[in-house]
Amino acid sequence: MSITAGFLVPHPPVIIPQVGQGREKEIAATTRSYRGVARQIGALAPDTIIIFTPHSTVYSDYIHISPGQEAEGSLAQFGYNSPVKVRYDETLVRRVEKLCADERLPAGTLGEREPRLDHGTLIPLHFIREFCENFALVRVSASGLSREEHYRFGMLLTQAVEELGRSAVVIASGDLSHKLTEDGPYGFAPEGPKLDKALTAILDRGDFEALFDLDETLCDRGAECGLRPILMMAGALDRRQVHAKLLSYEGPFGVGYGVAAFAVGGEDPNRNFYSRRMEKLASEIKQRRAQESPYVKLARQTLEEYVLHGKLAPLPKDLPEEMLSRRAGTFVSIKKRGQLRGCIGTTGPTQPNIAEEIRHNAIAAGTRDPRFSPVEPWELEDLVYSVDVLATPEPADETMLDPVRYGVIVERGGRRGLLLPNLEGIDTVEEQIAIARHKAGIPEGKPVNLYRFEVTRYT
Repeated sequence: MSITAGFLVPHPPVIIPQVGQGREKEIAATTRSYRGVARQIGALAPDTIIIFTPHSTVYSDYIHISPGQEAEGSLAQFGYNSPVKVRYDETLVRRVEKLCADERLPAGTLGEREPRLDHGTLIPLHFIREFCENFALVRVSASGLSREEHYRFGMLLTQAVEELGRSAVVIASGDLSHKLTEDGPYGFAPEGPKLDKALTAILDRGDFEALFDLDETLCDRGAECGLRPILMMAGALDRRQVHAKLLSYEGPFGVGYGVAAFAVGGEDPNRNFYSRRMEKLASEIKQRRAQESPYVKLARQTLEEYVLHGKLAPLPKDLPEEMLSRRAGTFVSIKKRGQLRGCIGTTGPTQPNIAEEIRHNAIAAGTRDPRFSPVEPWELEDLVYSVDVLATPEPADETMLDPVRYGVIVERGGRRGLLLPNLEGIDTVEEQIAIARHKAGIPEGKPVNLYRFEVTRYT
């Protein structure tokens, strides 16, 4: 027994007649496809249905699995108070949690903030329960972890299903772009239609490997909702024969609704997308490290030595003279599989030279960034570093700023917020100042002193 099918479904509350009050007729194709999916699930009669949702308990660094024996919820917040109650597959949840712990994947049942079923779960259940009643549920929330870690979670889930002899279906509950029309609830961005065209083509082909390479800026500006649920579903089907079909796509309310079905056959070693992805990333990191600057090499080697041995190694003897004779503020940024893993810096010099400044900030970025847990030894091979060396900040006003060329410091009283230049997704001076204000805890509208600075960025 194993995963017998996978599905992508949207979760617009308006699709429920008691909520839509007639507007559901505008997405009639989505409704028909949804019912077809539910009918297929009823025919498969799975022991367990696993729903991946972006609207349950969400953490930046942890995939949350709902704990307990049962849960309930309703769409009362959308005007339809008809409670739904489900039983959870506790045995499967415990097995998945153990596998994730063994494989050092940050996932489990800790820290549930809201036990009630979310609409990303309730709307699929509304259709499914018409054709299928006798099943247990596993509810899994998306997180801020990388695409690869979501995909790997799906793989471990399938391993647990097979070890327990379950038959199960996996459902990615997720809308596509939220930026399709000017009159939609989230407005329009040209990336919205482009994102949906790319995603629906990938899903119709069953080309899950292409999910890893979807442009991050396209996804962010297109305001995707379902990518990480889709990745977990895809991971559950890794190395399996998959017959993919996009059943429908609509977007009349400014949000993309896609319905897709993935029939699962026997093993297919050619669809080993995760192992191929990891080989590619390892090759890219090897190439990057062969070309890294002395600034970045020092940051990497410093953190590796500190994490592995708890100490500072002597400074390398072949450092450029500037790193030993000049003083400046520096920022060390660390990413893991495209996601920020730590970033700490100093706006001005605090150490005898740039080399010591980099070492101080590399350790801080890897172990003391309050947004993240300290870097573990097993993560070191996956980390990518960059180092910014800051020029001396100078007073400025908004007309003197440029988010590509200059970083910005906002200051009021004893509060200071800094934002580096040329950051992905920061396109305007207004955005740059607003984020720096937020980092400093300075309310909008309060007068601030502005400073600009240039950086030399090393990769």
